[in-house]
Amino acid sequence: MSGIEQPEFIQIDKTLRLHRYTDDCPFALNWYQDEHTLWLVDGKTTPYTMEKVYQMYHYLQARGEVYFIEYNPCGNGFVPIGDVAFWREDMPIVIGEPGLRGHGIGKKVILALVDRAKRLGFSSLEVAEIYEYNVGSRKMFEACGFMPIDKTPNGWRYRRLL
Repeated sequence: MSGIEQPEFIQIDKTLRLHRYTDDCPFALNWYQDEHTLWLVDGKTTPYTMEKVYQMYHYLQARGEVYFIEYNPCGNGFVPIGDVAFWREDMPIVIGEPGLRGHGIGKKVILALVDRAKRLGFSSLEVAEIYEYNVGSRKMFEACGFMPIDKTPNGWRYRRLL
Protein backbone atom coordinates (compact mmCIF):
# COMPACT_ATOMS: atom_id res chain seq x y z
CA MET A 1 0.00 0.00 0.00
CA SER A 2 1.46 3.28 -1.05
CA GLY A 3 3.14 5.22 1.74
CA ILE A 4 2.73 2.44 4.34
CA GLU A 5 5.74 0.47 5.52
CA GLN A 6 5.03 -3.23 5.84
CA PRO A 7 6.61 -4.89 8.88
CA GLU A 8 8.81 -7.93 8.39
CA PHE A 9 6.88 -9.81 11.10
CA ILE A 10 3.58 -9.50 12.91
CA GLN A 11 3.69 -11.70 16.01
CA ILE A 12 0.18 -12.97 16.75
CA ASP A 13 0.98 -15.26 19.68
CA LYS A 14 3.84 -17.54 20.71
CA THR A 15 2.93 -20.13 18.04
CA LEU A 16 1.68 -17.94 15.20
CA ARG A 17 3.12 -15.04 13.23
CA LEU A 18 2.96 -13.36 9.85
CA HIS A 19 6.17 -13.06 7.84
CA ARG A 20 6.42 -10.52 5.03
CA TYR A 21 6.39 -12.13 1.58
CA THR A 22 9.64 -12.92 -0.19
CA ASP A 23 10.16 -14.64 -3.54
CA ASP A 24 11.90 -17.50 -1.69
CA CYS A 25 8.70 -19.53 -1.52
CA PRO A 26 8.89 -22.89 -3.32
CA PHE A 27 6.93 -24.39 -0.38
CA ALA A 28 3.82 -22.49 -1.53
CA LEU A 29 3.56 -24.51 -4.73
CA ASN A 30 2.14 -27.51 -2.83
CA TRP A 31 -0.72 -25.38 -1.50
CA TYR A 32 -1.69 -24.29 -4.99
CA GLN A 33 -1.59 -27.78 -6.46
CA ASP A 34 -4.09 -29.22 -3.99
CA GLU A 35 -7.49 -29.58 -5.73
CA HIS A 36 -9.57 -28.87 -2.61
CA THR A 37 -7.57 -25.74 -1.78
CA LEU A 38 -7.88 -24.52 -5.36
CA TRP A 39 -11.63 -25.10 -5.33
CA LEU A 40 -11.98 -22.98 -2.18
CA VAL A 41 -9.71 -20.23 -3.54
CA ASP A 42 -10.50 -20.09 -7.26
CA GLY A 43 -13.57 -22.22 -7.82
CA LYS A 44 -11.37 -24.30 -10.14
CA THR A 45 -9.06 -27.25 -9.66
CA THR A 46 -6.34 -26.47 -12.22
CA PRO A 47 -2.97 -26.71 -10.43
CA TYR A 48 -0.69 -23.67 -10.40
CA THR A 49 2.84 -23.69 -11.75
CA MET A 50 5.57 -21.95 -9.77
CA GLU A 51 5.41 -19.15 -12.35
CA LYS A 52 1.70 -18.69 -11.64
CA VAL A 53 2.36 -18.69 -7.87
CA TYR A 54 4.88 -15.85 -8.35
CA GLN A 55 2.44 -13.98 -10.62
CA MET A 56 -0.29 -14.29 -7.99
CA TYR A 57 1.93 -13.00 -5.19
CA HIS A 58 3.21 -10.09 -7.30
CA TYR A 59 -0.38 -9.19 -8.23
CA LEU A 60 -1.30 -9.18 -4.52
CA GLN A 61 1.82 -7.17 -3.60
CA ALA A 62 0.85 -4.49 -6.09
CA ARG A 63 -2.38 -3.98 -4.14
CA GLY A 64 -1.39 -4.39 -0.51
CA GLU A 65 0.60 -6.33 2.03
CA VAL A 66 1.35 -10.04 1.55
CA TYR A 67 2.41 -12.36 4.36
CA PHE A 68 3.18 -16.01 4.88
CA ILE A 69 1.36 -17.45 7.87
CA GLU A 70 3.96 -19.21 10.01
CA TYR A 71 3.22 -21.72 12.75
CA ASN A 72 5.40 -23.07 15.57
CA PRO A 73 3.27 -25.40 17.70
CA CYS A 74 6.13 -27.30 19.42
CA GLY A 75 8.75 -24.59 19.83
CA ASN A 76 10.98 -26.12 17.14
CA GLY A 77 10.86 -23.16 14.76
CA PHE A 78 8.30 -21.44 12.59
CA VAL A 79 7.21 -23.05 9.32
CA PRO A 80 4.96 -21.55 6.62
CA ILE A 81 1.44 -23.01 6.53
CA GLY A 82 -0.43 -20.51 4.38
CA ASP A 83 -0.63 -16.96 3.14
CA VAL A 84 -2.72 -13.85 3.53
CA ALA A 85 -2.88 -10.50 1.76
CA PHE A 86 -4.60 -7.38 2.92
CA TRP A 87 -5.68 -3.98 1.69
CA ARG A 88 -8.89 -2.03 2.19
CA GLU A 89 -10.83 -3.84 -0.53
CA ASP A 90 -9.80 -7.46 0.03
CA MET A 91 -8.24 -9.97 2.45
CA PRO A 92 -7.55 -13.25 0.64
CA ILE A 93 -6.30 -15.95 3.02
CA VAL A 94 -5.24 -19.57 2.47
CA ILE A 95 -4.39 -22.10 5.14
CA GLY A 96 -2.36 -24.27 2.79
CA GLU A 97 -1.96 -27.18 5.19
CA PRO A 98 -5.38 -28.90 5.14
CA GLY A 99 -4.90 -30.51 8.56
CA LEU A 100 -4.62 -27.08 10.17
CA ARG A 101 -7.91 -25.72 8.82
CA GLY A 102 -10.76 -25.31 11.28
CA HIS A 103 -8.48 -24.79 14.30
CA GLY A 104 -8.87 -21.00 14.66
CA ILE A 105 -5.64 -20.04 12.89
CA GLY A 106 -7.42 -18.07 10.16
CA LYS A 107 -9.49 -16.19 12.73
CA LYS A 108 -6.37 -15.17 14.67
CA VAL A 109 -4.69 -14.01 11.45
CA ILE A 110 -7.68 -11.95 10.30
CA LEU A 111 -8.13 -10.35 13.73
CA ALA A 112 -4.42 -9.41 13.78
CA LEU A 113 -4.86 -7.70 10.39
CA VAL A 114 -8.03 -5.97 11.62
CA ASP A 115 -5.92 -4.55 14.46
CA ARG A 116 -3.27 -3.46 11.95
CA ALA A 117 -5.92 -1.75 9.82
CA LYS A 118 -7.21 0.12 12.88
CA ARG A 119 -3.66 1.31 13.71
CA LEU A 120 -3.29 2.47 10.10
CA GLY A 121 -6.49 4.51 10.41
CA PHE A 122 -8.68 2.50 8.05
CA SER A 123 -12.41 3.00 8.52
CA SER A 124 -13.38 -0.40 7.10
CA LEU A 125 -12.09 -3.59 5.49
CA GLU A 126 -13.70 -5.66 2.77
CA VAL A 127 -13.46 -9.15 1.35
CA ALA A 128 -14.14 -9.02 -2.40
CA GLU A 129 -15.83 -12.43 -2.60
CA ILE A 130 -16.24 -15.62 -0.63
CA TYR A 131 -17.81 -18.42 -2.60
CA GLU A 132 -21.24 -19.55 -1.44
CA TYR A 133 -20.00 -23.11 -0.84
CA ASN A 134 -16.93 -22.00 1.18
CA VAL A 135 -18.81 -22.21 4.45
CA GLY A 136 -15.64 -22.35 6.57
CA SER A 137 -14.37 -19.00 5.25
CA ARG A 138 -17.78 -17.39 5.49
CA LYS A 139 -18.17 -18.45 9.14
CA MET A 140 -14.61 -17.40 9.99
CA PHE A 141 -14.99 -13.89 8.53
CA GLU A 142 -18.41 -13.49 10.17
CA ALA A 143 -16.87 -14.54 13.52
CA CYS A 144 -14.33 -11.74 12.96
CA GLY A 145 -17.11 -9.16 12.60
CA PHE A 146 -17.47 -9.07 8.80
CA MET A 147 -20.98 -8.91 7.39
CA PRO A 148 -22.18 -9.89 3.91
CA ILE A 149 -23.04 -6.70 2.03
CA ASP A 150 -23.51 -7.66 -1.63
CA LYS A 151 -24.34 -10.81 -3.54
CA THR A 152 -21.68 -11.63 -6.13
CA PRO A 153 -22.00 -14.04 -9.05
CA ASN A 154 -20.57 -16.90 -6.96
CA GLY A 155 -21.03 -15.84 -3.35
CA TRP A 156 -20.89 -12.72 -1.20
CA ARG A 157 -18.82 -9.59 -0.65
CA TYR A 158 -18.14 -8.78 3.01
CA ARG A 159 -17.33 -5.64 5.01
CA ARG A 160 -16.27 -4.84 8.54
CA LEU A 161 -16.46 -1.33 9.92
CA LEU A 162 -13.54 -0.44 12.17
